[in-house]
Amino acid sequence: MTTPELLGVVRELIGEVTRLRTENEKLNRALAKLKAEHQAVKDELARLKRLPPRPPHKPSGMDKGTQVKGSEAGEEKGGRSTRRRGSHLDKLKIDETVVVRASAPAGSRHKGYEDIVVQDLSLTPTATRYRRERWETPEGKTIVAELHPGIVGGYGPNLHRLALALHFAGQMTCERIVALLNGMGVVISKRQVVRLLTAKLELFRAEDEAVLKAGLSSAPYVTVDDTSARHAGKNGYTTQIGSASFAAFRTGPAKSRLAFLSRLCGGAPFHVVNGAALEYMKGRSLSQIVIDKLAGHETRIFSSQQQWMSHLRALGLTDLKVAPDPVTIASEGALWGAIRHQGLLKDAVIVSDDAGQFHVGLHALCWVHAERLVHKLVPANDKQRNAVAVAKRMIWWFYGRLKDYKLAPDPEQAAPLRAQFDRIFNRRTGHAALDALLKRLHRNKDDLLRVLERPGIPLNTNASENDIRAFVIKRKISGGTVSDRGRDARDVMLGLAKTCMKLKLSFYHYLGARLGIGAQPIPPLPSLVRLASP
Repeated sequence: MTTPELLGVVRELIGEVTRLRTENEKLNRALAKLKAEHQAVKDELARLKRLPPRPPHKPSGMDKGTQVKGSEAGEEKGGRSTRRRGSHLDKLKIDETVVVRASAPAGSRHKGYEDIVVQDLSLTPTATRYRRERWETPEGKTIVAELHPGIVGGYGPNLHRLALALHFAGQMTCERIVALLNGMGVVISKRQVVRLLTAKLELFRAEDEAVLKAGLSSAPYVTVDDTSARHAGKNGYTTQIGSASFAAFRTGPAKSRLAFLSRLCGGAPFHVVNGAALEYMKGRSLSQIVIDKLAGHETRIFSSQQQWMSHLRALGLTDLKVAPDPVTIASEGALWGAIRHQGLLKDAVIVSDDAGQFHVGLHALCWVHAERLVHKLVPANDKQRNAVAVAKRMIWWFYGRLKDYKLAPDPEQAAPLRAQFDRIFNRRTGHAALDALLKRLHRNKDDLLRVLERPGIPLNTNASENDIRAFVIKRKISGGTVSDRGRDARDVMLGLAKTCMKLKLSFYHYLGARLGIGAQPIPPLPSLVRLASP
């Protein structure tokens, strides 16, 4: 075969390889699409069967994969935990000592005692008849002796505390609580259990609101997250706000930025037009004419939603049909002004998963959610798979460097880390979807590298996801809520339970202290939150 003929065969083979490669890429894309459709069908089938759908992607494991060796307590070694299980007897108070005699044959010598501490619990229902004296005054008024303030509807404070602990900390449904109590000999119905779960709500609600304000005014950062919620037959959303020392839950019909700012403000219809509010409006591109109208008015504080909306109507803002909506931006700015007016979030960083409603104030982004975007990419060929794998390795390596920086902050390392960030996220790999994603993440450089300025903030929102998981579990077990009081009781009690856990307090003892039956007093949680904040 001559040289020209060989060249012709080579060209044909190259063309055939190119055609097959193109066809293979099309088949891979079609296969990925079919896999996604198949997963959607499986999820729909699971929904019809009322089964939880499987997550479409497995977690990447970046956070665990970048742990510093030996830095985590209880790190596994050879598949076994290295955490030592010490004795907890020092935490117990011995109430009684019983000597157990042994039958020894004659001639045996006494060799002392072998001690074992046994813990037990006794739950015995009691029924007490209270004979309340009745008196009639000379004026004809009837006076009846007051009962113990802990008694609710014929049930004592100990039973009340047990029902609250089982439902909110133990995630037990009302039906199971009724079955448990009935089996113990307590005569109680589901309706009466529900009443116990919402009794004395004002006491707990006041402390929960004070905990939120204490956390927002003293914590150096807050992490936030939200999840869907069902209330009164309608879809809604629950927002979690917390830090290392507190947690709070708030449920409403929307998860907009306006709703988020309202929850940060304490839920009160409180609007303030001050410097912070005007700066916010300017940053959201509100017309300078509108800003001047708001700034020039003598009234700056509005105590109700009706007053605020009347003020906007008087200024003519409700008649403007422009983008962005002046009413929405002005309301957001006034709520932000109210937050600053109360001294909340003075220098705190809000760490979120890049949801738009959380982009307020000093903001930082979660690295786990950022890396998850790369992890979820579906490459169509070997070249794209290699590009995604290289990008993930580089992000994992950089995330490990940021963890090292948090452990030992060094201002001189900030500039090299910023330069490394640019090199990683300014790369062009030839994978169009990956390149677009890297470019998008590079635009969030300031929020992703906020830890270089504030080493005390977390690199992820894992704490918020852990807190909100308790809410998700309760939603899966009990479904939604029907009454506003039931919704508020769920949010308040879950928030207080999580706050007690973070403050290393027993939620059961906390309930006893607030219901007047605790042996040990527990200080107000807001003061403990302030003390726990650095």
